[in-house]
Amino acid sequence: MPNIEVLTLSVNSILSLSPLAGCLCLSELYLRKNMIPSLSELSHLRPLTRLRVLWLAENPCCGTDPTRYRLTVLRCLPRLQKLDNQVVTEDEIALALMEGEEVTTPPGSLQNQLSTNGLQDVETENDPLNYNMEETNKIREELGMKPLPRDKFSSLSSPSTRESKPSMKKTHTLDAVLLLLKDLDEEELRVVHTATQNRLQMYTLDSDMLTESQHTQKTAEIQH
Repeated sequence: MPNIEVLTLSVNSILSLSPLAGCLCLSELYLRKNMIPSLSELSHLRPLTRLRVLWLAENPCCGTDPTRYRLTVLRCLPRLQKLDNQVVTEDEIALALMEGEEVTTPPGSLQNQLSTNGLQDVETENDPLNYNMEETNKIREELGMKPLPRDKFSSLSSPSTRESKPSMKKTHTLDAVLLLLKDLDEEELRVVHTATQNRLQMYTLDSDMLTESQHTQKTAEIQH
């Protein structure tokens, strides 16, 4: 049913959300009191870019930590406007993007089987172009957006570029974020803006604490 917009399936002993991945017009989904075992099932809802209301409470996947649960759901589905009958705020989304746990594809799912054959592809791992594509498209997937084709990354350096893995990852993550900004609408850009401000405040706070600690240490040395 690709055109269905509102679906109420509460109290139905549902175990998997994979059959909903094709309901691209879905805007409201009610799944209270089912048997969904893990938040990894939310990966099947990522393609549903119109989904704004989700009621998932009273499922085993909710666990015992309501804060962790809510932040993880919102990190996976940042477009939601209401979760479990509670309005989602921009600050909450920004916090979820920083502190929510990453939701992975459930083991044994078709999507997971297609993404890997169980062997390590050394050439792909060492290719900065493929590395950048994976970083960008991973973030796009989390936002419910289509992956970018390889030709969008033609300006990147060749695989022979020598760069340490940590610095490579930081550079490519930044490239991925900058590419994503072009595709975000005003509402999504505001979420990114809020998340960036919160992150910068954390760095400022850490810097102030370090400066204060150094000053205290110097004062103590002078007194001695």
